[in-house]
Amino acid sequence: VQLQASGGGLVQAGGSLRLSCVASGRYHMGWFRQAPGKEREFVAAISWSGGSYYAASVKGRLTISRDIANNTVYLQMNSLKPEDTAVYYCAADPLPISVTTSRYGIDYWGKGTLVTVSS
Repeated sequence: VQLQASGGGLVQAGGSLRLSCVASGRYHMGWFRQAPGKEREFVAAISWSGGSYYAASVKGRLTISRDIANNTVYLQMNSLKPEDTAVYYCAADPLPISVTTSRYGIDYWGKGTLVTVSS
């Protein structure tokens, strides 16, 4: 499985970014992030049926969506905060990904893309 993520960058607090991830097949997909010195944590996930799940810290600001025909998942990030600064990783798994899924439960990872939010 290949996951190709893109869209990271530098943005000021309050700004927006959109991340994209293309998978080489059809999987349940999501996003995790890892800030310096911290564990990789769940951010958002979307199922085949379109159900979406969010970490409490991002709910209302980040939106996950997918283009099933093109095996692509997006993460629209609005109202970004400095604490959102992290490397964001696209995740894919044959099983559904949810808020309680740990990084150890993910079968496939994309290369991370860095998001830096300046204050």
